[in-house]
Amino acid sequence: MPAVAAPAKVLVTGASGYIAVWVCKTLLEKGYSVVGTVRSDSKGEKLKELFKDYDGKFSYVIVEDISKDGAFDTAVVGADAVQHTASPVTFEADDPQGLIAVVSDGRSDLNGLFLILELIGPAVKGTTGILESIKAYAPTVKRVVLTSSVGSIYHQKTPPVFDESDWNVDAPKAIEKFGRHAPGPVKYSASKVLAERGAWEFMDKNKDSINFDLVAINPSFVWGPLVGPVTSEKELNGTITFFREHTSIRNPAPPKEELIAPGSCVDVRDVALVHTLALSNPEAAGQRFIANSGSYTYQDILDIIHERGDNPDVPKGFPGAGKDVPRSTFLKDKAEKTFGIKFRSLQEISVDTLTSLRQNGL
Repeated sequence: MPAVAAPAKVLVTGASGYIAVWVCKTLLEKGYSVVGTVRSDSKGEKLKELFKDYDGKFSYVIVEDISKDGAFDTAVVGADAVQHTASPVTFEADDPQGLIAVVSDGRSDLNGLFLILELIGPAVKGTTGILESIKAYAPTVKRVVLTSSVGSIYHQKTPPVFDESDWNVDAPKAIEKFGRHAPGPVKYSASKVLAERGAWEFMDKNKDSINFDLVAINPSFVWGPLVGPVTSEKELNGTITFFREHTSIRNPAPPKEELIAPGSCVDVRDVALVHTLALSNPEAAGQRFIANSGSYTYQDILDIIHERGDNPDVPKGFPGAGKDVPRSTFLKDKAEKTFGIKFRSLQEISVDTLTSLRQNGL
């Protein structure tokens, strides 16, 4: 399929989300026109004000519930490409009555799972639903970029080194076994892997009757600066909330085990750039791309912050305790080579995220 270059019109779903706002900003900076979907006029007007300097190239449409049939039927009309970022970003889905059956793509043992509707239903239905809407109502769309996650990739393996060929088969099995009692992060990972598999299944089943291709971006934990003013903690997304909690003095202080638990992270600006470059790069068609800076522990972040100046409002934790912690590795070579980029370092991510929070009085 041909790539989509500026000044094409791009639909960005869930446009008020943390990643999506940066995607909108980056697309506008690259010369694209952007239509964002939001759940309310108040959110849409806030975005219009934020992007008022881009010569009217940002507009919005209301999509109140992405899981409803035909939710995107009107929104996709006239678009040249779609950035599908809309999905629940919470670890707290807990609806014992809302269960749905999700049928897998036949390439794994995920058939017949019963999953929690509150989180997994909207993620899967929102993803397959927008592809159905594009097929039916948007022949102009040439490429769809899907925001997935390394949660769709991670699974138990030795050594814990992952690339785009890996799939998370563990989380759906855990949901099948434990249902709503599964840990929150497991629910989230199950939602991401089933949504992404659903998208690839759709593409395979409809390859002879659609005019667009698909790219999946799989970011790790996303941090980095906020776009626009944020006036309260309630406006922060889940990942930034975690960062703020662990770089603020708490009583009681978090235990050492929590501070040295390893993870992987990436800067939101790099995630947005990869989403944007995925539109215009022909080689991206039909591919998955891990977006990742590298590994971290919260203790690493505290150490970085204190190495760069006097920060009495930031806890010190247990200096150096995270250095020898075993880590998983999500390989980023494919994205860096394909798009000609270099992901920001943990040092830059940590300092810029803290600076942005402080600038917003948080």
